[in-house]
Amino acid sequence: MFGALAGDIIGSIYEHSPIKTKAFPLFDERCRFTDDTVLTIAVADVLLNGGRYRDEFRHYYRRYPGAGYGGMFHRWARSANPQPYNSFGNGSAMRVSPVAFVFDEIERVRQEAARSAEVTHNHPEGMRGAEATASAVFLASLHMSKEEIRRYIEGEFGYDLSATPDEIRPHYGFDVTCQGTVPAAISSFLHADDFEDAVRNAISLGGDSDTLACITGAVAGAYYGIPPSIKEAALSRLDEHLQSVTKQFADRFHC
Repeated sequence: MFGALAGDIIGSIYEHSPIKTKAFPLFDERCRFTDDTVLTIAVADVLLNGGRYRDEFRHYYRRYPGAGYGGMFHRWARSANPQPYNSFGNGSAMRVSPVAFVFDEIERVRQEAARSAEVTHNHPEGMRGAEATASAVFLASLHMSKEEIRRYIEGEFGYDLSATPDEIRPHYGFDVTCQGTVPAAISSFLHADDFEDAVRNAISLGGDSDTLACITGAVAGAYYGIPPSIKEAALSRLDEHLQSVTKQFADRFHC
C-alpha cells in the first residue's frame, strides 16, 4: 500500500500541470496527499477494523474534505442516502490496492475489489478497473513474472498492455476513466526497471498524474518493494491518523 501513497503524493503537483518527461524532482516541497491516499487508507481501515465501505468513505470525506475529490463523489458523500452513481471513473482503481494484501486467492481479491468499487463505481468499467488493479497488485506481491502478470490482466480484463510508455506518451491526455487510466498505469509498471522508474513512467505520460502514479506505485511497490527514503518521504506528508492506519495495516498484513 505504501507504493500507492507514494505515487499519489509524488504525482500530486502534476495533476493540473502535466509533464511529458521523466526528469523531475521526485519529492517537491509542494507534494501532498490527495483523495487517492485518503480513500486508499479508508479501504485499509475497513479491512483492518470492519465496517462498510460506504460509511468509511463518507467518514474519511468529512475528515479530509479538501483532498481533491471529483464532483460526483462530492455529491455522493454529502447525500443523506448515497447510492452508486454508475461511474467508470478511475477512483475505484486508485483506492483498491489494500485489498490485494489481505486475501490468499485471486478470486477472493477480485470479489473484495468489486465490493469496494460498487458502492460508488457500479458501472462495468468501474468494476473492471478496480478488479484489474487489485489483481495486478496481488500477482506482483507473489513475484509472478511481468509476462505472467501481463497475460493475466489482458486475458481476464481485455486491456491491451502492449504499448510502452514511450509509445503511449505522445498521444496521451488527461483521462479520468478506468479504461483510459488502468492500462496506462499497469504498462508503466511493466516497462520499468524499479519502483522509482515505474512512478516516473506514469507521471511522464502527462495525464491524471496522481492517480496514474498511485495505481502504478501500488503494483510496482508490491513487485519491487519501496526504497526506504521514498517510504519515509511519503509517510512524512501524512497526518497522525493516516500514518497510524497505514502502519497498522502494513504491520498486520506484512506489506
